[in-house]
Amino acid sequence: MTNAGRTGLLACAIAVCASAAMAGANAEQCARPYLAAPYSDCNNDLVADLPADPALWRNPPTLVWAYAPIEDPAVYAELFKPFTNHLGQCLERQIVYYPVLTGAAEIEALKSGRLHFAGFATGSTVTAVREAGAVPFATKGIGDEVRGYRLIAVVRKGSPYHKLSDLAGRRVAHSSPLSNSGNLAPRALFPEQGLRPDIDYMPIMSGGHDKSLLGLVAGDYDMAAVASDVYERMADRGMIDPESVRIIYESPLFPTSSFVYAHDLDPELSSALERCFFGFLFPPEMQAEFNGDTNFIPLSYKDSWATVRDVMGRANAMAE
Repeated sequence: MTNAGRTGLLACAIAVCASAAMAGANAEQCARPYLAAPYSDCNNDLVADLPADPALWRNPPTLVWAYAPIEDPAVYAELFKPFTNHLGQCLERQIVYYPVLTGAAEIEALKSGRLHFAGFATGSTVTAVREAGAVPFATKGIGDEVRGYRLIAVVRKGSPYHKLSDLAGRRVAHSSPLSNSGNLAPRALFPEQGLRPDIDYMPIMSGGHDKSLLGLVAGDYDMAAVASDVYERMADRGMIDPESVRIIYESPLFPTSSFVYAHDLDPELSSALERCFFGFLFPPEMQAEFNGDTNFIPLSYKDSWATVRDVMGRANAMAE
């Protein structure tokens, strides 16, 4: 090994040790109201620190991961096969994809240690960080461009509803409690448009964005609050006909799903995982499914999720 290589390894080791020391030196002093116990955040990046004791770091021979159940989990199990295989070769260990049925189940699996890394929906990312020690490190994009999605309000084309305030007293589908565009953003943003959840209408939890849209088309709901990227994917697959519906509201742009690892992964493993993520180019089927996204991009949770945290704070304040 060259002197430069030895110097690099030494610098890396020092950085890891310094990070661990920071995490544990004043764990109680670094407890934060935005993180559940026992997580701490000494460097104020809003995510849980690495445990100070290396004995608590995990580096298992088999890694289990999951992706947000925004739609049918079976769709993603097949779609991510090339990526799962890539990770297995890149990390030289077994990688198991575990389909989860709800965002809450995914968060609990990460918290309990059954998942080592995962892809979370936008709103669930915040809950996973706060309650399960998730460390977001990547999102999807094109090259260096991070793209997003919007909350949209969709009605049937022939309906008499043209603005949100027209939906007072009607059947409005939300997707699930932890969903950003499917529940939290409507609660924060719809009142500005004259439509107050739980007052002007009682949200009906459909169980998913796809279920909200299919229920809308079937006549079960008068309006569906969903993510624009899910709407676009379903239209591309022919699951809904864009000519049969109308979009009467669009929100500002939100970031897309995040990819996280558990805060207690061995730093060498988490670094290798990041390297393998960022070295993967989406095959054509993944690009088609994810609206043209081509690769994973590094993210800063503190910066990229600021708008989402604000929306969640406003939604929770309105619910109190």
